[in-house]
Amino acid sequence: MSQPNVDLQPKKQKKLWEVNVFALLFAVIAIAVILTHILPAGEYGRVEVNGRSVIDPQSFQWIEASPVKPLGLVNSVHTGLVEASGIIFFVLIIGGTFGILTATGAIEALIVTLSRLLRNQEKWLIPIMMLFFAAGGSLMGMAEETLPYIAIMIPLAIALGFDAMTGAAIVLVGASVGFTSALMNPFTVGVAQGIAELPPFSGMGYRIAVFVVMYIVSTAFVLRYASKIKKDRSQGFFGLFEGKDTAELLREDMKLTARHKGILACFVLNFVVLVFGVIQYGWYLTELSGLFLLLGIIIGIVGRLGINEMVDNFMKGAAGLIAGALVIGVARAVVVVLNDGHVLDTILYYSAGVLNQLPSALTAFGMLVLQTVISFIVPSGSGMAALTMPIMAPLAELVGVTRQTAVLAYQFGDGISNIFIPTSGYFMAGLALAGIPWLRWMKWIIPLILMQYGIATVAVVVAHLIGYGPY
Repeated sequence: MSQPNVDLQPKKQKKLWEVNVFALLFAVIAIAVILTHILPAGEYGRVEVNGRSVIDPQSFQWIEASPVKPLGLVNSVHTGLVEASGIIFFVLIIGGTFGILTATGAIEALIVTLSRLLRNQEKWLIPIMMLFFAAGGSLMGMAEETLPYIAIMIPLAIALGFDAMTGAAIVLVGASVGFTSALMNPFTVGVAQGIAELPPFSGMGYRIAVFVVMYIVSTAFVLRYASKIKKDRSQGFFGLFEGKDTAELLREDMKLTARHKGILACFVLNFVVLVFGVIQYGWYLTELSGLFLLLGIIIGIVGRLGINEMVDNFMKGAAGLIAGALVIGVARAVVVVLNDGHVLDTILYYSAGVLNQLPSALTAFGMLVLQTVISFIVPSGSGMAALTMPIMAPLAELVGVTRQTAVLAYQFGDGISNIFIPTSGYFMAGLALAGIPWLRWMKWIIPLILMQYGIATVAVVVAHLIGYGPY
């Protein structure tokens, strides 16, 4: 994808905080193996309710220990990949489709065109562009895909009298709002609900309300800051764009063509069909994967890509998600080890005992806190779902919380952390592109983080009180 003509490569620095997620997960697998030698083995009975497996909370019993042998540490990775294969291939197919979409240039043309139209309407730039990125994060799971647009939004923001912090926030905070609400994000709520055996994208009405509140609060925060910079530019921060001729950085050659509009119309129609299929026919991963694959073929044809171009860009898009897809399988290996050692139910038993000590209204909040802590270790949204939901879904039932509420707590723990944890690769890359030091960003973003966690706390407590479901 073409970029504005500006050097976005920051000076090489010692990479603090950066630990490979696979190394972290392998350490977690090793800890899981050790736990099978330490914790007593236990087991809950399961019963079938409407086609899904549900724990019988009164059936826990201690059983004979079966600790996992050292070789099980490496064997579990293959087993985890096999068990999570359905979700892994779902993620890769969607990645391939987005690769074709990116190759058509439709998304870039839309953003550049909107930016150009709003150039002299600075009061509308922030809410409209943040809504665009929020919708992308909420519907398509846009995260790393948003990074190229930082190089578009920052020059535009500076040209309109704002600063680099404003431009970066439009992209990063906007996408985070979408990830947090996750109306139909296939990489977060799609994966988590699949593991929790919930209908795909169910409970959307409540998440729409969360989206609206998160969007309004976050947009108001960025607007308030931008207005201050507009009045006094000396208080702004310009990062790598200090002294740049912003007029040269704004794209004038790109237009939103009729072909681009046709591609975007197909994309929107795809989500309409998806919602209809899920609600009317109960479509799941197989049907949804087929739908996205069909979308890729259609937009490739509309975009006049040759067969080889379509296949090459599909492979390129899928390759971009290989790491994230593998994280899902490796995270699943942790659950494989705990299951093989018969200590997963033991952990559930003890965890339920701790959460049951909390007032009923705060049990869901306890799950939110736990998910937030885990997000520091596993910054991948889909990987975190694969790691935590096999435990959180049954744990929710044991403490009287619906599975849908458990998924909501996971969404908040993952989504809000996307704009401040230093272990998040794409977030840190975004700051590097803008030339914004992490500590400076943290000083600026902390009030918004606190507000968002306040909203999340209220949302999970209310969800628990109303029995947010279907179950």
